[in-house]
Amino acid sequence: MASKKSSSGTRKSRPRPGPDPAGLFAFDRELGTGSVAGADEAGRGCLAGPIVAAGVVLDRRCIEGFGDGQLRGPERLEEDDCRRAERLYPVIMRCATRVCVVMRSSRYIDANGLHVSNIEILGRALSGLGVEPDAVCLVDGFFLPECEVTHRKLVKGDSTSAAVAAASVIAKVTRDRYMVKAASLYPAYGFEGHKGYASDLHRQAIVANGPTPIHRLSFDSKAYSEWRGAEAA
Repeated sequence: MASKKSSSGTRKSRPRPGPDPAGLFAFDRELGTGSVAGADEAGRGCLAGPIVAAGVVLDRRCIEGFGDGQLRGPERLEEDDCRRAERLYPVIMRCATRVCVVMRSSRYIDANGLHVSNIEILGRALSGLGVEPDAVCLVDGFFLPECEVTHRKLVKGDSTSAAVAAASVIAKVTRDRYMVKAASLYPAYGFEGHKGYASDLHRQAIVANGPTPIHRLSFDSKAYSEWRGAEAA
């Protein structure tokens, strides 16, 4: 790669790596390869909406240059996590050399099962990256038996690896935006807030109004039982 020069003719130095308090970039660097891919999912435990998986390969020099030490996967459904994920999303998209996002609907989950759907989309997200043979591929929390891409299961990967944390952010923001749009179709359910997770507000809305077409009816939720009981009364 040709070096870039400033208008004065002196060579610009590369951005120094930003703070990395969680050691995410250090972990990826210590893998000893030029390319690290991460895969993670969002929405596995929701009562409504799709499950989304993302695969990401980062240009580490680019994202480290932003000096943002907060690249870690969203841990809880809290406003701070949502805002942080939205803020990091464009940074990751600018600094990713490859991104693949795969989504499966609630009906697909009902028909095929949550675990099968989860494993499938993680494998497809990883395969869709088209990584080089020497790349190290990391999957958050799961080994994918039918995935043809050589990979490693990494427990708590979104708090260990920068690539997995980036995939976690992309999956979460993609799904959150879907659920915000769903809220305009089903305004009585508050999807823009809880994003389909089993909050008290969400369960109360199901009991009062019944499930929508994007609810996962195969899930064993007390809210469904109470709604059926109210309908039968």
